[in-house]
Formats: sequence, structure tokens, C-alpha cells
Amino acid sequence: MPVSAPKPCGHPGCGRLVRDGTGRCEAHKAEAWVRKPTATKRITGRKLQRMRAELFQRDPLCVECKALGLVKLATQRDHTKPLAEGGTDTPDNTQGLCDEHHDAKSLAERLRAQRRSRG
Repeated sequence: MPVSAPKPCGHPGCGRLVRDGTGRCEAHKAEAWVRKPTATKRITGRKLQRMRAELFQRDPLCVECKALGLVKLATQRDHTKPLAEGGTDTPDNTQGLCDEHHDAKSLAERLRAQRRSRG
């Protein structure tokens, strides 16, 4: 059976060749992802679908578009304060956003989380 050629370790600045297919040498093994014990349990399934329907029935327009004087239907159920930052999964912490505003807000939250993790 053919074996692929060794590749350099994926860790920045490491040039060791890796032959086991993992992409990292022994000195730079990636840590396995583990859910944080303090992570908020997310609502899923039919309960989430019911909550989405209630939100869009109560306020069908994108909150950000409405603030800009635009009329656009909300398509995403968004947490005003993200769960990762201590927000709750309650109706008072949710808002309806269009896809564009939801993507922009999610990107900003990811960048904020990256800055926090780097120190």
C-alpha cells in the first residue's frame, strides 16, 4: 500500500518532517478540543424552533436594519450578549437579525474571543 511523502510540521517555525499523517511533530501535537465545564448548554431541536418562531412572530424585522431606517426580515435568532460571554438563552437576550448583520456580529465576536485567548 503506498504511503504519502513526509510533510513539514504545521506548527509555525518548525521544519521537522511528519510521517504519521497528523500534520504535527511529537513536540507540537495539537490539544484535543474539550468543552469547557462552564459552557452554557445550548437549546436545540423543537424547543429552539418554537423559540425562533415566537421571536420572528413578535418582531419580524431585523433590529439593526430597523435602527438604520431599513425594512428587512429577520432570518437569524441572535443572542444580544453571546452565550460564550455569559449571556443567557432567554427571550430578553435574543433579537432577530438579517443574515448580513448576523454574519458581521458573529465575526466581531470571533475576533474578540481570539484577542481574549491570546492574552
